[in-house]
Amino acid sequence: MSEWLVLTFAVLVTCAVVVLAAVLRQRRVGEDDDPSETPDVIEYMTMMIGVVYAIVLGLAIAGVWEAQGAAAEWVRREAQALHEMDERAAVFPAETRDAIRADIAAYVAHTVGEEWSHMVDHGELTERGDELLAQLRTTVLAPEPETVRETQAYQGLADQVAVVDEARAGRGDSAQPTMPGVVWAGLIAGAAVTIGMVFMLQIQRSGRELALAGLFSALITFLLFLIWYFDSPFAHVLGDSSEAYMSFFPQSGDGD
Repeated sequence: MSEWLVLTFAVLVTCAVVVLAAVLRQRRVGEDDDPSETPDVIEYMTMMIGVVYAIVLGLAIAGVWEAQGAAAEWVRREAQALHEMDERAAVFPAETRDAIRADIAAYVAHTVGEEWSHMVDHGELTERGDELLAQLRTTVLAPEPETVRETQAYQGLADQVAVVDEARAGRGDSAQPTMPGVVWAGLIAGAAVTIGMVFMLQIQRSGRELALAGLFSALITFLLFLIWYFDSPFAHVLGDSSEAYMSFFPQSGDGD
């Protein structure tokens, strides 16, 4: 099911529940109920709860947005470092050059073809990816440079292997959800309390009041959806793993 279809369904269900609750509540209390009798303290509490919850939502959105940006940066750095290694290997003899490029292609193919889906499903990297990176490091550090150009390229390759290792570790950390379960419980409970306090103001069945209550609930649902969407960047925002890697290594898209 598409994420946007999920959002549309959640918004419609939330609005329907809120409007239905308002109508049933008004029928229960009767038409003679006077909304002006609502104590001022309830209005003040509703305002304060809304402000506090808005701040919490803003912080949560900022947190997951920052985490999504960090995940995209780790992917970009890893792909760029692998590309630099592929280019720098050109100065070595054919046998060494081909071995380095073959290991790079195998690592990229595994990352795109298998590791990405495993990372999305399990929130961790694969042991096979670790083995391929270790093999790449061994292949890069094995040759003895014989010329000035090879010496310069050798140091650059060693540095880029370290960059790939760091970026891979960062990518693995970013695969974990940003928001802990207890935070999600607080966000959902806060949404229920915030919407519930609106009903304490004795919403009537007028079209204007029902529309405002529905829009308010839809806004909270949308913001919670944004947090959920960015909370798993590799499953949603960065779902197409091939975009970063395959722009540099289009020949590695067929698998290991």
